[in-house]
Amino acid sequence: MTTVRPALDAALRHTIALRTEALFRSSGAFREGHFLLKSGRHGDAYVEKFQVLQDPAATSELCGFFATHGRGGDGETLVDLVAGPTTGGIILAFETARQLGVRSIFAEEVRADDGALRREFRRGFHIEPGEQLLLVDDILTTGGSLNAMIPAVEAMGGEIVECLVLVDRSGGRANLTSPTTGRVYPLRALWQLDLPTYEPGSATCPRCADGMPIHAPGSTGTGTVGTGSAAG
Repeated sequence: MTTVRPALDAALRHTIALRTEALFRSSGAFREGHFLLKSGRHGDAYVEKFQVLQDPAATSELCGFFATHGRGGDGETLVDLVAGPTTGGIILAFETARQLGVRSIFAEEVRADDGALRREFRRGFHIEPGEQLLLVDDILTTGGSLNAMIPAVEAMGGEIVECLVLVDRSGGRANLTSPTTGRVYPLRALWQLDLPTYEPGSATCPRCADGMPIHAPGSTGTGTVGTGSAAG
């Protein structure tokens, strides 16, 4: 049976959200400008989580907020392990688990014989039937990474207590639904962030209309790819 911990009170959630935002801004993880997103749409702000995750002190503080969801009111640890998806989820799962004094594991993306992608626990990782766990990740946009982990957890008999993310860009989702069993799991974010996106072009994107150079952020860095009008 999954143990559902009572949600943190509103005042504490607000304080945590403000502190999370401050850490992202001070580390340069929250950027404002003109960005070409993976979807092909344009945005005037972008979150690069590895700018904050490269700082051990900031990462430890953020994972401390995660860890509060794995403890009872008396400080007793309620979970047996913490799991996250590659890549940022590895760091977050490890540090959260360290603070809780439990194991951490991660799920990798693999391609099935039919070409479909799924998440899988490899490298000898296991979950004992009935073990309680937190699922953690960095930025939630569609929930794809965490949703893809849920079937792998369920197949091993694990019980998900909560799904936790640093930043929610999805518009405020309250839960995740297993694509295989239909079970619903609570979802919490440290910071809710509403970032509008736009179709390219001066008629739809304010930054294109201003002629602002556009950047393509990602694993290779943030490089200028043209002016707003050219990119649109």
